[in-house]
Amino acid sequence: MERQRTLQKDIRIKGKGLHTGQEINLCLKPAAANFGIKFRRVDLAEQPLVAALATNVTETARGTVIEQNGAKVSTIEHLLSALFAMRIDNVEIEVDGAEVPILNGSSDMWIEAIESCGIKELDADAKVYEIKNPIRYSDAENDIDLLALPYDGFKVSLLIDFKTEVIGTQYAELSSLNDYKSEIASSRTFVLLSEIEGLLEHNLIKGGDLDNAMIFVDKPLSPEQKAHLSNLFNKEANDIKMEHGVLNNVQKHFDNEPARHKLLDFVGDISLIGRHIKGEFIIKRPGHRSNVAFANKIIKTIMEDAKKAPIYDPNTEPVYDINQIKALLPHRHPFLLIDKIIEVGDDYVVGLKNVTGNEDFFNGHFPKEPVMPGVLIVEALGQTGGMLALKDIKEPENYSTYFMKFEEVKFRNKVVPGDTLLLKLHLIEPIRRGIVKMQGTAYVGNRVVVEATLMAQVAKNK
Repeated sequence: MERQRTLQKDIRIKGKGLHTGQEINLCLKPAAANFGIKFRRVDLAEQPLVAALATNVTETARGTVIEQNGAKVSTIEHLLSALFAMRIDNVEIEVDGAEVPILNGSSDMWIEAIESCGIKELDADAKVYEIKNPIRYSDAENDIDLLALPYDGFKVSLLIDFKTEVIGTQYAELSSLNDYKSEIASSRTFVLLSEIEGLLEHNLIKGGDLDNAMIFVDKPLSPEQKAHLSNLFNKEANDIKMEHGVLNNVQKHFDNEPARHKLLDFVGDISLIGRHIKGEFIIKRPGHRSNVAFANKIIKTIMEDAKKAPIYDPNTEPVYDINQIKALLPHRHPFLLIDKIIEVGDDYVVGLKNVTGNEDFFNGHFPKEPVMPGVLIVEALGQTGGMLALKDIKEPENYSTYFMKFEEVKFRNKVVPGDTLLLKLHLIEPIRRGIVKMQGTAYVGNRVVVEATLMAQVAKNK
């Protein structure tokens, strides 16, 4: 299993914001496992955190903007793209303004900074979502189509069509994140000349420059426009030149650089699902709005998958058998209510209980209609969660897990003799000071039988 990663040390970057034109100071700081990617607005009084998640996106017109706790951060896509490509899971990004510096309009400077800093592996499994079934987002009116397919890796095929001769139809492909640095990272942001005046009217691109963006000339350049551009970019009119439809960009990095930059943006936006992804993506005419909508659709699928019953194959060796469970838990017959652990990760566990007609509780609950008491199903969930809480503790036999409270307990279906009870729990938040908070769901087949939120305390035995 791949491990979570963070930076070896701080990375400090200074640069202009593309739209605000303000000088921005930014510091990427190492973070602990399961922290995620979060921005901290150090220029604001409360220094609020803003998590880089698609659910926090509020604007996508000329870049991706996230907002949380009363704070915004914009133009985040190039930095996030680099972090995702370098497989960085956890970093706190301190920024003293509302925008990430545009730098040279690509992500290669971020890649170079991360490589120079170094990467640290953390003692936690990476969170990976594997596309198991096709996921699609379409916008027929704008001829936009984004498709995710199962694939053992990360691959993107992307097509753009700007309906203008200077860009036209272009295709780009990323076969593996290992190729990101050489094939994608240096591709710069771009804009059509016809769009610039509209952006200026909306008080945008104050930090735009011929050095950090490609400007494609999609209409004849009059002397007046040339004078206007020279003033805009603080250059002499004679220094404003055009080559192959691009202002002052006679050495394009790639013939299809716009398509590659759109792929760079897509990687940054799709990283907003908050985890690594295994899948193949076939993308037609994307933009930030559709990318974020697609990311939210994937998040919804992840949440729906989390509610599905675990898959149990009795031919697979358990992670913990009954003897190994007894080595961790103090419970014994007739109150040991799990038979094996079939899956376990850093933040989740799946246990199993074979319910037979010989259970002691069926003698009185109920003699003529045996039904497993709901409180014992909750207890079985708690014991399964105890396995997750104790598995990494030294000398676990010297510790016990005690319930503190149950919340939102719902009994959905009966459990009767002959049922196989699957018990799935995941951490709602990291374990701190021995406090464990978990969401638990018990299944029989595909049916949910019990749901509950559990809080427990891991304490040393006296």
